[in-house]
Amino acid sequence: MNPVKVGIAGLGTVGSGAVNILRSNADEIARRVGRPIEIAHIGARRDNPACDISGIRVSRDVMEVARDPQIDIVVELIGGTSTARELVLTAIANGKHVVTANKALIAEHGNEIFSAAHAKGVDVAFEAAVAGGVPILKALGEGLAANRIKWVAGIINGTGNFILTEMRDKGRDFADVLKEAQQLGYAEADPTFDVEGIDAAHKLTILASIAFGIPLQFSRVYTEGISRLTREDIAAAEQFGYRIKHLGIAKDTGSGIELRVHPTLIPQEVLLASVNGVMNAVMVDGDAVGPTLFYGAGAGAGPTGSAVVADIIEMGRSLTIDHEHRVPYLGFHTDVLSDHPVLPIDGVVCPFYIRLLVQDRTGVLADITRILSQHSISIEAMFQRDVDDNEPVPIMLMTHSVLERDMNEALAEIAALDTVLGDIVRIRVELLKA
Repeated sequence: MNPVKVGIAGLGTVGSGAVNILRSNADEIARRVGRPIEIAHIGARRDNPACDISGIRVSRDVMEVARDPQIDIVVELIGGTSTARELVLTAIANGKHVVTANKALIAEHGNEIFSAAHAKGVDVAFEAAVAGGVPILKALGEGLAANRIKWVAGIINGTGNFILTEMRDKGRDFADVLKEAQQLGYAEADPTFDVEGIDAAHKLTILASIAFGIPLQFSRVYTEGISRLTREDIAAAEQFGYRIKHLGIAKDTGSGIELRVHPTLIPQEVLLASVNGVMNAVMVDGDAVGPTLFYGAGAGAGPTGSAVVADIIEMGRSLTIDHEHRVPYLGFHTDVLSDHPVLPIDGVVCPFYIRLLVQDRTGVLADITRILSQHSISIEAMFQRDVDDNEPVPIMLMTHSVLERDMNEALAEIAALDTVLGDIVRIRVELLKA
């Protein structure tokens, strides 16, 4: 049987990883597909010594790969969104199937790409776009397809998780750990996408669409980073019996979908709380299966290359199947996607952790609790640090569940007290009960 001919655009970390896997595991892959997978064309501005591309046609213009009439599957691994979008749409227009690891491309332009692919009768696969080598998208779209998904919560950015792990385990400051993460290659020179939650928001957009059958809506994701967290917050969370993780959370409330990325206190006994370093993990709660956890490496040549090649294998198997009978791009057929609204963040209901710095004066705590009570906010736990006389006093509170809008109004009133010093830190709490 004729081989499946693959064109790879981009020869960076993931591209070289995919090439190495396709070549070193060629016999095993052919046994799984039923015919060989051949890398017939590579588009890259420069070669990568991390992989052997001898005997393969190489073009410096990646669009040549998308236009090559011999290619069955175009693999987009160049990153970014502008050139990548043009490349993918060109490949689709030329009747090519597409595999990509580009979460930003899918989150921001996926609806357009899927529409174009459907019109041409070709497939788009993107398992590697979320959580690297962890097959979470296939699990959501196929393995858990019998379930109504209640919620998804995940540590889906390894850089942020590494920073929070180091801050907790070694009592280090955020800026200090971020610098080390950059030196180790975990964080870019401009770390904004990682530490401010944009990378995680791209991934959560995709997870939520497959979990709930809604269109991709990246612009509706509430996003909050970890740069304001301090060692004091990490230690206080531990004292209350929680750990702080930077989570992506998608939840079906019945009246709408919550899409949010932010620092979150979760109970220490929840499995996600034990996910450390650069590892990724995603919890899914389905009505039939209950809670499930998917854990593994979220980045790197091997793990992400593994997911890319898995998509190529699956696509190679289904090339002879009619397009209408293949698994839909987002797990649900496009004509039955849900119109459930994405809820604004001030409509979220959850407990909160609050840290305040106040003057050491009689009646300060009474003023704070009075304001909270007026907004129907009850305190679950509280402690304050011992300080010298007349020194500012840090106070940490844990509240019961409250509507975020009510919490915002209460905190605005508390911040206006002349006895409250500096900004008030508040972090949402998720119990992740299934």
